[in-house]
Amino acid sequence: MTNFSTKPWFDLERLPTTAIILSPEAINQAVEISSQIKNTFQQWQTYLNGLALFAFEQWLQERDDSFTISREQCTLLQPAIANVLPVVDKLEVNEFKLCLIAIGSLTDEEVTLPKVVVDLPEYVPHFYVLVEVLEEVEYVVIRGFLTYQQLTERLAKANLLPESDWTYQLPLTWFAEDPDRLLLYLRCLKPEAIPLPAIPKERADNLFQMQGELTALLPKLQVPGRELWQVLTSEQGTAVLTSPELLNWIYNLQSQPVETGNITFKPKYLTDLIKLLTQPAVNVGRWLWDELDELAKQSSWALLPRFMPVTAMRSPAEELEVIALQLQQQGLEIPLQARAAFKDLVLAGITLRLYAVTWYLSSDSSRWTLLLIFGAPLLGTLPDNLKLRVSDQTGILVEQGVNSKQGDSYLFTRVVGDLNEKFIVSVSLMDSVELTLPPFAFELG
Repeated sequence: MTNFSTKPWFDLERLPTTAIILSPEAINQAVEISSQIKNTFQQWQTYLNGLALFAFEQWLQERDDSFTISREQCTLLQPAIANVLPVVDKLEVNEFKLCLIAIGSLTDEEVTLPKVVVDLPEYVPHFYVLVEVLEEVEYVVIRGFLTYQQLTERLAKANLLPESDWTYQLPLTWFAEDPDRLLLYLRCLKPEAIPLPAIPKERADNLFQMQGELTALLPKLQVPGRELWQVLTSEQGTAVLTSPELLNWIYNLQSQPVETGNITFKPKYLTDLIKLLTQPAVNVGRWLWDELDELAKQSSWALLPRFMPVTAMRSPAEELEVIALQLQQQGLEIPLQARAAFKDLVLAGITLRLYAVTWYLSSDSSRWTLLLIFGAPLLGTLPDNLKLRVSDQTGILVEQGVNSKQGDSYLFTRVVGDLNEKFIVSVSLMDSVELTLPPFAFELG
């Protein structure tokens, strides 16, 4: 005899009529999602969140299969955000943004809601939906919802302030609205009917101003179970939570052993990353059209003529040709369509010269390359303690120094990126004197 269920019949008879039975596939997917979370204290909540998401989508489809559901921005499916956010945010239904609050039972009189989804416009939804997840008996019930306006009005009326752990403790009675009314709103309203707050324009400026504080504090989050609110102020938390790149850095940090030698998780790279996120970039794509953008002009870059054979070394252009010939002998060919610029620097009283050369990859026009050549004018010898570092938004790509035994007259490195990628370059002496240049980007506009 085939056994279709492991649950006794009396359990099935006691199910609420509104219960959504969890399928084995939904349970397995929720387990897989939670396994990607590095914060062990967050894994169980992420598992409940996964069950809530799949059950809620099933609930919608069973009542109206014309609903358009988009998970593209859903925070649960972005491990770096799910690692710090205990709700399912940015689920879109008919272009409405929803936040699902998954709770294990309704025995408490209060619902915990992170202030992130209330106070940060980047995370604020049109609807907050309370979802009861009874994972032991494998069913879910949609219990109620609130609109953003209803929530903010009730918070103001009750003079309810966030707790020290960046959460609001909301009365359970606030979610007494019939869930079927949510279906009506999703069918009949337009998203504009529930206005959401605008995202402030000064996010990048605030992040830049906090770079010193964040560089010192964020590495402390590697300790297992340590939460953002335990390390950062509310303002610092806002800067981090509104920066996907910093959230990715934290997620990757928590994936590393506590004693890691990975240079991507050292303070210098954090500084590079924040500068990449906040500083304007020199557009080397304009060089292919014989143009320097305003930032390049302000930074004293000088565009060199197109590459051509030379017989003597009399200028930066001719000096670069000599270097290019040496690189060619080492197997690095600079195509004729490449464009270069140079910039003279003074670091701790030492005059140095940086050449930057860029071109499209011939095999893929959606990617570009940046060749950096750092040396002393007229091919003089570089200081022994000179170091060159190149970073992008994923980590440190290159960190190299002068080989004192060889008496290097220049350092060179080449990086390749997509058209939306940027690189930031730093040069230092003795780890105490460092100069970071504006980032490099590639746009043809």
